[in-house]
Amino acid sequence: MSSNQFVLDQRLDIRDIWTISRPDTELSVVLSQATKERISKSRSYVDEIVASDKVVYGINTGFGALSSKKIDRKNLEQLQNNLIRSHCTGVGVPFSEKISRAILLVRTFCLAQGFSGISPGAIDLLLDFLNHKIHPVIPEKGSVGASGDLAPLAHMALALIGEGDVVFHNKTINSSYAIHHINRSPLKLGAKDGLALINGTSVMSAIGALCTYEASLLAKLADIIALLTLEGVKGSVTAFHPLITGLKPHPGQIAVMQNLNKILPDSEIMRSHHDCNKVQDPYSLRCVPQVHGAARQALQHAWDVVSIEINSVTDNPLIFCQDDLILSGGNFHGQSIALVLDYLAMGISELGSISERRIEKMMNPSFSDLPAFLTKDAGLNSGLMIAHVTSAALASENKGLCHPASIDSIPTSTDKEDHVSMGVTSARKLQEVISNVKNILAIEALCAYQALQFQRPLRSSPALENVLELLSKHIPPIEEDRPFFRDINKIVALFEEQEIIAAVESITGVLN
Repeated sequence: MSSNQFVLDQRLDIRDIWTISRPDTELSVVLSQATKERISKSRSYVDEIVASDKVVYGINTGFGALSSKKIDRKNLEQLQNNLIRSHCTGVGVPFSEKISRAILLVRTFCLAQGFSGISPGAIDLLLDFLNHKIHPVIPEKGSVGASGDLAPLAHMALALIGEGDVVFHNKTINSSYAIHHINRSPLKLGAKDGLALINGTSVMSAIGALCTYEASLLAKLADIIALLTLEGVKGSVTAFHPLITGLKPHPGQIAVMQNLNKILPDSEIMRSHHDCNKVQDPYSLRCVPQVHGAARQALQHAWDVVSIEINSVTDNPLIFCQDDLILSGGNFHGQSIALVLDYLAMGISELGSISERRIEKMMNPSFSDLPAFLTKDAGLNSGLMIAHVTSAALASENKGLCHPASIDSIPTSTDKEDHVSMGVTSARKLQEVISNVKNILAIEALCAYQALQFQRPLRSSPALENVLELLSKHIPPIEEDRPFFRDINKIVALFEEQEIIAAVESITGVLN
């Protein structure tokens, strides 16, 4: 195995999806020999069914409410093509190339486990799309999250048969041109191929995996940035004492408490106000272990559920060659994912909510003992007043986004599909919550960076000084008003490249 190859075999990890989904990845995805054998064996079983003329749902029948209609063998290719074409009803802006890649990977792994009966050529072309960076254009709206993510996956499949659109070499083109460019031919669908491609939870699972990984980064960032604020306003570290958490030992709270105590030692700022008159900090500072910890528990639950889903077989019917059975069930239903992504959205939203409150504390001179809005000449300068307003707008927006999609259901397909999950809606809302919280935390980091300028020449802990040095390379101290959106965007870029986490972990070791 080459070092730049990722072998699809027994298990897929959320971290694998994050890495391979990056459009700039240098990894190519290949199948293990055992996986190829599972795919071939499952496909041979389907071919035997077709040859026998036995009536089996999804192989030689119609679909959904039309499942009682038997289809002649001569029309099976047209049946599968018609399925893909008719299900391409997605609307809205397309998913990003990163999400498109994640969908390709998750769907390929699902089908490669040998319970779907798909043609080996379909798997090969899915891998070609990944490895040659041919990214299907998949509209983000149209799935109700049961019977699988039918509409979005149909747009992926339409690209495979040469009739869809793809992004290739930074241009949107018809997929047939891209396929011929890599010296392949569009996929000819055999029995069950079309249904196998579109029937499953791969869209909600792919977005869920990317969001869960990004949420794990935000959890670390929230701990780091909260301490920058604590130092900026000369808050107390007493509330983070292990004896306090020992009496309320939720795993998330323990993890946060350990992070905070790893990051903060040897701070001159903390020592400088050891004997000050402040008795207790506001909750947004004092209760960081409890609030951030609760968000981490939602994150851990999401990580566990998403990990199961991305390693599951979610199409229908399923083929059990060893048992000589084809069984029709409901693994395509996305309720598990929908519920947990709604839960994670609420948890991550709370990281933004408490961050906005910490920002307000830095704006308020009656609490912080800092200049109003962190500017030297308030009045002539507005300082970071409206940066705080932006954080409030985003925190408020998240409240609406956290209304759970998973509690809704709208029957479809003449009531055959009478309970659905809305899992893709949950995933898309979570994406937006994460984006908002990322920006809220960036605003807090900008404010804390400026607050700490007023504490000089005192220095913070070595880990936080590393962060301040990194920020200083991108953001000058605020002497007068300027367009602050550029500073916010630069900090978000540092988040996305994991540079702030790396700056801290170079001192502390790996954080929880």
